[in-house]
Amino acid sequence: MASTTQLQGACLCGSVSVTVATQSNHVGVCHCSMCRKWGGGPMFAVEFAGDVDFKGSEHISIFSSSEWAERGFCQRCGTHLFYRLKQDGHYALPVGLLDVSDDWTITEQIFIDQKPRYYSLAEKTKQLTGEEVFAQFGE
Repeated sequence: MASTTQLQGACLCGSVSVTVATQSNHVGVCHCSMCRKWGGGPMFAVEFAGDVDFKGSEHISIFSSSEWAERGFCQRCGTHLFYRLKQDGHYALPVGLLDVSDDWTITEQIFIDQKPRYYSLAEKTKQLTGEEVFAQFGE
């Protein structure tokens, strides 16, 4: 990807679309039990510190999944749209939500201590436990 790339995506029914600007092609994988329950498997996410523009926001429902974060989804089709930190608005969007699909590289796995044994990823990445993740964000 170029130095800054504009990306678009949309939910399954098209009621919600998103435009984001990114400077990397990095995908992080979250193995926490909440992400696995939310999506049926690990969350493959692209992180954004701002510049996330949703159209059709009247169709977005937000679930407060913890004291520090919330999850957004399309209320019409159920597509998962984002994980967002409440304090600073930091977004993680499911990489599958975005139209570009081949330029991504998995670079990090978090909550590796919660990953069940029934799957594994072949990529060699940085791996953080839940405790290390919380220390990184000062929780």
